[in-house]
Amino acid sequence: MSDMFSRLLSKRRATGPRSPRERTWRQLSPLLRLLILTQLAFNIGFFAVLPFLAEHLGTAIGMAGWLVGFVLGLRTFSQQGLFVIGGWLVDRYGVRPVVLVGCVLRIGGFAWLGFAEATWAVISSVLLIGFAAALFSPAVESEVARQAMVWEEDGHGSRTRVLALFSAAGQAGAFVGPLLGGLLLAVDFRTACLAGAGVFVLVLAGHAWLMPRHIPGRVRVRDRGGVRELLRNRRFLSLCCAYGSYLLAYNQLYLALPDEVERAAGSQTPLSWLFALSSLLVVFAQLPVTRWTGDRLDLRRSMAAGLWLVAAGFAVVAVARPADWTGPAGLLPAAGFVVLLTLGQMLIVPAARAWVPDLAEEGRIGLYTGALSSVSGVIVLIGSSATGSMLDAGLPAAVPWALLAAVPVLTVGLLPRRPEADTQTQAA
Repeated sequence: MSDMFSRLLSKRRATGPRSPRERTWRQLSPLLRLLILTQLAFNIGFFAVLPFLAEHLGTAIGMAGWLVGFVLGLRTFSQQGLFVIGGWLVDRYGVRPVVLVGCVLRIGGFAWLGFAEATWAVISSVLLIGFAAALFSPAVESEVARQAMVWEEDGHGSRTRVLALFSAAGQAGAFVGPLLGGLLLAVDFRTACLAGAGVFVLVLAGHAWLMPRHIPGRVRVRDRGGVRELLRNRRFLSLCCAYGSYLLAYNQLYLALPDEVERAAGSQTPLSWLFALSSLLVVFAQLPVTRWTGDRLDLRRSMAAGLWLVAAGFAVVAVARPADWTGPAGLLPAAGFVVLLTLGQMLIVPAARAWVPDLAEEGRIGLYTGALSSVSGVIVLIGSSATGSMLDAGLPAAVPWALLAAVPVLTVGLLPRRPEADTQTQAA
């Protein structure tokens, strides 16, 4: 008897209890698994190239600093600003063709960028890369959101768990991509671009083979319109404003944080470690955090809690800044900001994406998913300009950080009320 018990116990230890991530993954449909792996591959290919673009343009090609900034801004605009067009195309033509065309354009854009030397060629290839993302990202994100609703209706748990796994996959790609790109840069920038294109060749082949031509339950909208109703949807626009305040805060990783790190450490070398810390937190903690909050908070409370955490991150730096610490101690407020911002992100992003189907018109999830990014992107563009002016205005060191802390707090009041009522209305 003791031998039998020992064998059973050893088998139990060998298999072990499955983690929440493993249990969620096993319950997903093949389509959801494909879409989540797609997000991982997208970010690996993207971040293997784009973090090194500014250095390539300035050093290898010899562009002026203002022109490098202009090119990077064009890439962001051609991506985020045109998400709404990609979402509209998804609703009209379906997920599969939009994703396939987006992958083809991304392959061409990366290959072109690798060989581009003239300014017009660089700008054209960068615009192509951005527009490709404006096609396939709304397609993938909107279908993940719709499939997450189906997953929830089938009784597997909150839809935010699926969207949390989707976010974690994206962050894993954002962590692995720069590592891959850094290795490839030992050869040259062209090799990194061609490797990025190669990743999208694999994604294209996988979707051409595995993505169904018609996804059950997805209705294509043949008639025009939808934008007018979207602009009248105050609840959705309120969600966009709140989400835009989070994106504005996240953008400070590239605007306000580098200045703070250089002040404290004398260089921006620790910045890469802080970015790695943020990515690893999402990869390993996203699903447990979402699982814990999903059992306790509705979508509105989850987003509100995330916005408060983001505000707390700015407040940490604002409080510590007058002390003017330097060295390792001076980096602690910056690390605290990154941790709190990332924790807020883990609450906000899945909740916002899960909320969109409840606020969207029937058959227009793609349009609304794209509009969430486009409207928020406009907010970030305006807010970042204002933030840059504040940082250059010679204000007391704590003031910009304190004002940035106030923005997410103020937008908590803009969140639509009673998200559970939206679900009931959609079901009816």
